[in-house]
Amino acid sequence: MRARIYKKMAGTSAVFIPADFNHASPVERDGLTWTDTELNMPETPQTLQWKPPLDSSLALEGLEEYDPPTPGDARYINKLGIGFVYIGKIRGWVALTDFV
Repeated sequence: MRARIYKKMAGTSAVFIPADFNHASPVERDGLTWTDTELNMPETPQTLQWKPPLDSSLALEGLEEYDPPTPGDARYINKLGIGFVYIGKIRGWVALTDFV
């Protein structure tokens, strides 16, 4: 399986989308990228705990204060049209891809 490459969403500390995401989305412009391995994505499918959808990826970080996520929590982001999974090892959210 080939490694997926991700970029960090601008304005966030730990929200990552695929580098080849083809919809308008604010990503950091410094050129840094991360692989799925660096982001600790699981190598085998995992059970996701779907939570209510959110409008913006920026809202993912606000959850830390009022609804702390646990590893495997998943949220669909309406404005991006994709889901994210919370990865405990990085304390961040990574866009769901075909291997999760």
